[in-house]
Amino acid sequence: MTLVRYNKNRNEFPTTVNGLMDKFFNDVTFDNMQMEKFSPNVDVLESDKAYELHFAVPGFDKKSFNIDIEENVLIISGERKFEEKKEEKEFTSIQTQYGSFRRTFSLPDIVDRAKIGAEYVDGILKVTLPKDEVKTLKTTVKIK
Repeated sequence: MTLVRYNKNRNEFPTTVNGLMDKFFNDVTFDNMQMEKFSPNVDVLESDKAYELHFAVPGFDKKSFNIDIEENVLIISGERKFEEKKEEKEFTSIQTQYGSFRRTFSLPDIVDRAKIGAEYVDGILKVTLPKDEVKTLKTTVKIK
């Protein structure tokens, strides 16, 4: 007789190819909690003249985004609704992100709020935060 240590997660990770295929095709992959909210990936870039935020949000309509500024906080939110079409094919797995998101960023004092702009091209929401030239001037203080 061989003793095998009990592992409550044993069935979560298949150890055979057949087990992997069964898990892939038979598990429930449509998670409603994950469909309601998500957090898109954001790249933050900085140059001498501006900051840029690049949000990876493919499949959205540009009308579904909201960009607000409250005091020193930039709030970007949006929603992509899941619309299941009844056809011959049924979803086996859904990995595309649906639902709503909200991301907030503290704005540095040097951002010129009046010139903030945004564009949505090829699944990337690009928000440009220009720097105020007057506030970005560099000074050197001499020590006496």
